Amino acid sequence: METSKTTQTLSIVAACVFTLGAMLAGYRSIGVPPVVIVGGAGVIGMLIWWRTYLRKPVDPRVILPPFLLCVAGLEVHMLEEYLTGFGPAMSRLFDISWTEQGFIMVFAFIGPALYSLTALGLFYRIPIAGFVAWFIFVGPGVAELTHFVFPLIEPAILPELREPISQSVSNGNFVADMPNYWIGTTGSYYFSGMYTAVLPMIPGIWAILRTIRRLPKSAEARHSGHAAPSAHRPSLSSPS
Repeated sequence: METSKTTQTLSIVAACVFTLGAMLAGYRSIGVPPVVIVGGAGVIGMLIWWRTYLRKPVDPRVILPPFLLCVAGLEVHMLEEYLTGFGPAMSRLFDISWTEQGFIMVFAFIGPALYSLTALGLFYRIPIAGFVAWFIFVGPGVAELTHFVFPLIEPAILPELREPISQSVSNGNFVADMPNYWIGTTGSYYFSGMYTAVLPMIPGIWAILRTIRRLPKSAEARHSGHAAPSAHRPSLSSPS
């Protein structure tokens, strides 16, 4: 069933408010990097959502399985990040205040609640749920590729020191136990969460391809459906 124009408009407003709110919260509590990550995922996700889901929500059998696999992989991935200090490592890398407590608040409490509500919304084909799903497919999904880049970036705080450090960062907040994963110091190509980064990436990419591939097929089916009657239209000429 096609979404009404009013619902489409309200859904777009809600998606914009969600993205801007997440960017503002990330900037105030952490710094600029979350603004770039959240803003990028929000804009790209919104464009794909507008093209694939907003006007006519996708069948839950198409989008819900990869979404659930994506968030399941994401939770396992977050476990590795928690055990290896992803938030503090990012703080040392970019001189921001991403504490372990902040990491737990977002990914252990807020995240699962959001995933559950989104899954329910996808089941009932609620348009805004499609936006959150695409936001996750693009952000925590495809963007996990950045884990393979982070070991190559020289940290902004004491890059030559291999041991974890605890100190105040650029905004004055104190961050404890910030590890250093820079390959130039450790000699090891690894960053927190890198081993399990592919777990949410694979179903995220699968969901994107699976949904987009259905667009031309649907259009082709509609075209064939309209063309079929003309192919079998009886001739008006009299039989010879």
